[in-house]
Amino acid sequence: VLKRLEDALRHGDRIYALVRAAGLSNDRRGNLLAPDTEGQVRAMQAAYAAAGWQPSDIDLIECHGAATPVGDATELRSLNALWGEDGWRPGQCAIGSVKSMIGHLLGAAGGVEAVFSIMAIRDQVAPPTINLENPGEGCDLDYVPNTARKSDVKTILSNSFGFGGHNATLVFKKL
Repeated sequence: VLKRLEDALRHGDRIYALVRAAGLSNDRRGNLLAPDTEGQVRAMQAAYAAAGWQPSDIDLIECHGAATPVGDATELRSLNALWGEDGWRPGQCAIGSVKSMIGHLLGAAGGVEAVFSIMAIRDQVAPPTINLENPGEGCDLDYVPNTARKSDVKTILSNSFGFGGHNATLVFKKL
């Protein structure tokens, strides 16, 4: 259940995480079936800007991870573009995707990714990405856990990049 923080506090609800920021964009190239790095990066940058954070402030990235060669390669390029010339540093954060466990739920995928992200904060676990044998060119398996790992997860970037180039990124923070 999503509530405004003041309402949740007033009702005495258990709070696992805060939605700290959101970033939305659309791919400008208009290709219905092929994702675009530029649009994905704009969504992630908008979320970081709204939160006042840098990419290095994130403990876990819940990737859209559609398990398609074009989609996953594009998302990896987008993350590399987001991290800039310095790139990803070993130990910086874990990345993964709940879709490896449940498949793609089309329109419900973003909601499941959000719940999964909040559960990672609640349980203090970097969740596994299972059945990943060939992550694709440029993806280092060292930062894609294949088993759940206890981790001090305080901040999560959750991407949902959809059909027709609709891109959404949420940033979650442990309360």
